[in-house]
Amino acid sequence: MKRYAYAWITAIFFLVSILGHWTFGWFAYVDETMEHAKAPQFSEYAIQLSRDTFENWQSEFLQLIWQVVGLAYFLYVGSPSSKENDDRLEAKIDELLKINAGERGADIIAELDERYFRTHGHAKPHGHSQ
Repeated sequence: MKRYAYAWITAIFFLVSILGHWTFGWFAYVDETMEHAKAPQFSEYAIQLSRDTFENWQSEFLQLIWQVVGLAYFLYVGSPSSKENDDRLEAKIDELLKINAGERGADIIAELDERYFRTHGHAKPHGHSQ
């Protein structure tokens, strides 16, 4: 539960906000229909509600979701624009390990890469030859 606290809080915020949107939308719809001397009908409200909800999703949520999820995805796959510019430093450290540890240096580098998931489906850092 604690591990997914951010997801739970986000889900609660989402549910509260969507229920508030629908509830206040209902009250606004009822007031509007009463002004026109008509009886409120849920089917009409559902259409209006769907339109408003999808409009909000399109303009806000999808934009934000694409930015967050899209950027996280590109960071994960290692697109060139998401590099953290630490590849040069890692390449230097790799070379120092090779120089100081001799033949064992390549084994140490491979072991560290394995331990820290440096090459498990992630982009390989520049300057790192295997």
